[in-house]
Amino acid sequence: MPGSLRTNPRSVLLWTAVGLLGAIGWAMVALARGEEISAVWLVVAALGSYAIAYRFYSRFIARRVLQLDDSRATPAERLEDGVDYQPTDRRVLLGHHFAAIAGAGPLVGPVLAAQMGYLPGTIWIVAGVIFAGAVQDMVVLFLSMRRDGKSLGQMARDEIGKVGGTAALISVFVIMIILLGVLALVVVNALARSPWGTFSVAMTIPIALLMGFYLRVLRPGRVVETSVIGVALLLLAIVGGGWIENSSLAGAFAWSPTTLVFCLVGYGFVASVLPVWMLLAPRDYLSTFMKVGTITLLAAGVVVTAPTLKADAVSPFASSGQGPVFAGSLFPFLFITIACGALSGFHSLVASGTTPKLIQKESQVRMIGYGAMLMESFVAVMALIAASVLDPGLYYAMNAPAGLLGATAQSASHAVAGLGFTISPEQLTAAAKAVEEQTLIARTGGAPTLAVGMSEIFSGVFGGNAMKAFWYHFAIMFEALFILTTVDAGTRVGRFMLQDMLGNVWKPMARVNWKPGIWAASALVVTAWGYFLYTGATDPLGGINQLFPLFGIANQLLAAVALTLATTVLVKSGRLRWAWVTGVPLAWTVAVTFTAGWQKIFSDDPRVGFFAQRARYADGISSGTVLAPAKTLDDMHTVVTNSTVDGVLIALFLVLVATVIANAAVVCVRALRSPTPLPTSEAPYTESLLDVPAAPQPREALAGARE
Repeated sequence: MPGSLRTNPRSVLLWTAVGLLGAIGWAMVALARGEEISAVWLVVAALGSYAIAYRFYSRFIARRVLQLDDSRATPAERLEDGVDYQPTDRRVLLGHHFAAIAGAGPLVGPVLAAQMGYLPGTIWIVAGVIFAGAVQDMVVLFLSMRRDGKSLGQMARDEIGKVGGTAALISVFVIMIILLGVLALVVVNALARSPWGTFSVAMTIPIALLMGFYLRVLRPGRVVETSVIGVALLLLAIVGGGWIENSSLAGAFAWSPTTLVFCLVGYGFVASVLPVWMLLAPRDYLSTFMKVGTITLLAAGVVVTAPTLKADAVSPFASSGQGPVFAGSLFPFLFITIACGALSGFHSLVASGTTPKLIQKESQVRMIGYGAMLMESFVAVMALIAASVLDPGLYYAMNAPAGLLGATAQSASHAVAGLGFTISPEQLTAAAKAVEEQTLIARTGGAPTLAVGMSEIFSGVFGGNAMKAFWYHFAIMFEALFILTTVDAGTRVGRFMLQDMLGNVWKPMARVNWKPGIWAASALVVTAWGYFLYTGATDPLGGINQLFPLFGIANQLLAAVALTLATTVLVKSGRLRWAWVTGVPLAWTVAVTFTAGWQKIFSDDPRVGFFAQRARYADGISSGTVLAPAKTLDDMHTVVTNSTVDGVLIALFLVLVATVIANAAVVCVRALRSPTPLPTSEAPYTESLLDVPAAPQPREALAGARE
């Protein structure tokens, strides 16, 4: 109809205003120098950019590139089995997907990257998510949904070929085990001997079970009603955790790291085998209220208090590469350190795991794939703000290594002064006392710094300095809850992946409804990451601690595999004109990860290169010198072993991913030379009979359906 093609003047004015506001925010952040900048401008720049990107770029991808079609039945409708395949309300699924992808990365990565200054991190977080991270999540989710929910590795094998596909299957599964072990270790460290955090997180399990049965059995379809009940119980659990912390029951929930390891392994197995509607989806949905609510409050606190950014816009460490938090120059290591807030390979596992098996209508891919990633990116922006509003002296006193800072406030103050910043011993002691910690010196890893930054912002709005300790411990609990949801969803994804892999050898294992296969694959996955987690929790230099340095590069190598698959399928299916949508971020990701990998292997700086580090500690052993973080000669031998293993694994991952890319390039050339589109593994079209309100369908899809 002609009227439907007219431009709405109100809409033009609205989006023009949003664009101008975002541009003003960027101008203030990027151009202002020699004066204090309010953190509010980072919020304005980010939100304005997200709004424009979702409204226009994601719609372009949905309509032109993917051609989403609501007349087509999704695997959730066609293969519904009540366990893995289940049409799920888009609001619940958005919560589940967001909770599953939002782990440690958007919280701690930006905090560590604040060493480079707030400007490079902000630009990468916002631009990276718009043109790379959200695109990857949305396209991989679409591809998996069109292929009955197949895993990333299996899709690569089907679409790229046996050589590249096998390399993808091996690299994806091994990297996934490392990522799950790292994420689980962060949870263990956050909850160890913390009655408040342990109680509150544990209570989310029975609350989620109640929500699952309430929504499926007692009051089907009553999402809002179920949400109100769940949120009310969640708030009670949080308040109850604070009460437990200060009661005689505290000892019952002050669990040791080892106890937490076994609880996590058991929970991961149960969450992997139970029907998704019973525990996983409602628990992740419930966690989303906590995550989104806290980040929204944090953003409101920034707007109300308007704290100034005390970090440099671009720090000297960005060019020197000699930062105390992590070594290496801005390129490529900033883009490895800030992963999940901008681009994360782990997301492609979730997007090809649980979520594609739960989507009701194809049009929901845009909101769930692209929209959830924008939400996570905003989490990363808020984490960067929380780190950047702290006094730089305190930031470096918390994040520099213990070997540099020493054990006392006096030695830490002196070491920070050597870095070019100032903080007195009295200020360090007062900062620790304000959050009821014995010390904040060398509290590395990013999580404690984020908690201090959040408490600084929250206390400025709610309760003043007297509430700083409360908000600090609340933030620690929030971080543990935030990360745990990626462990349970990731384990289920690992089960899908292992079933797909073993199904290539023995067909019954690929059947998602075969109970022995489900239980066996789940047990193998939790045993694999549980072993590394247990060893890491009991040995500071062992287990997952040994593999922790691989986390950033391995995660981004996964993104390279995902974007390679996406680009190959676009070319094979006759959409070469749109292949740049995934091809450009693929080229950037390959440049970043392979440069970082090369430096990690061949750099002669022991703080950067694994083999240079190995040589340094081997020389120390020869001379009988013990170097930090080792405390004994046995520790020195362990560091030598760890460096060797990390260097070899990085080299292996680079070779495997290069094999995937090379095989994909051959397939793309073959597709370009073929007079007709090459066959793909996409499932045949089946008309949808599911009556679900969904977003308006793109004109291209409607036209195709009518034809």
